[in-house]
Amino acid sequence: MAGFLYSEPYITAKTWFGDPDLQGTWTNSTLTTLERPSNFKTLIVSEQQAKTAALIASKGNDVYDNYLKEGETPKKGQDVGGYNTAWMDPGTKLLKIENEYRSSIIISPKNGKLPWDAKKRREYFSKDARRKFKRTDHPELRGVGERCVVGFGSSGGPPMMNVLYNNNYQIVQSQGYVLIMAEMIHDSRIIRLEGSHLPQLMDPWMGDSIGRWEGDTLVVETTNFNWQHVHRAALRHYFAISKNAKITELFKRISDTEILYRFRVDDPSLYKSAWVGEMPLRAQSDKIYEYACHEGNYAMANILAGARAEGK
Repeated sequence: MAGFLYSEPYITAKTWFGDPDLQGTWTNSTLTTLERPSNFKTLIVSEQQAKTAALIASKGNDVYDNYLKEGETPKKGQDVGGYNTAWMDPGTKLLKIENEYRSSIIISPKNGKLPWDAKKRREYFSKDARRKFKRTDHPELRGVGERCVVGFGSSGGPPMMNVLYNNNYQIVQSQGYVLIMAEMIHDSRIIRLEGSHLPQLMDPWMGDSIGRWEGDTLVVETTNFNWQHVHRAALRHYFAISKNAKITELFKRISDTEILYRFRVDDPSLYKSAWVGEMPLRAQSDKIYEYACHEGNYAMANILAGARAEGK
């Protein structure tokens, strides 16, 4: 993957042990979706198009319309859903890089679409494939996002994707390591610097990440993906990462308030070609608070108990 060609020079501060300093709290919330919507024909869009997109989103005319508005009471027989819009925080603007608004996170292929292998895509979206993670006879055969093992939609990454809410990250560095903690499910990915990959039989939930510095850019290569973390589904994006994939990420501080984040997915078992995306991580002054998911939640026990009752 080619390095960054960012036109504005920026001198990155160093940590006390000499590595470029990426530490802080960051967000990747944005209206920009992984794939390019049909109403946009190019990667770069005008300021007026960006303003229109933000205005439409502010009025609720988007994918979240299916959810109840704040204070709304569901009608008899209506699906109450899991949330209402008061809890949603996907972002309010299209992402901007070098003062240019983007219509998609994907920059390659040029059409802004995932380069699926058609046969593999059919398999991925098949009922049988989805049923594998909807079993009701064992708690460890539900989807990993539902089980609160990792964040849904690839929020913890890699690649780190913006989702419904909690799009915040904290980066902490020490000698030989970089830690990225995602707010969603408090996923923590520890990147070993100048190391080697684990044996293939060892497959952490977010893969095995090793990194190196190329100038002021952190380059991270991740392999050994867990077979249960194949499906990466959110309301605005659906993709898959096979256990044989390799994902390369670049992190470069481009200002006091932004890190430019780029990733490349090499996964020939699912895609016809590699695909590349990029987005800014923007500095946040707020703290990241504890994320609670299944604490005090009766849903899993009720799912399993309901299935047993239905089986009888």
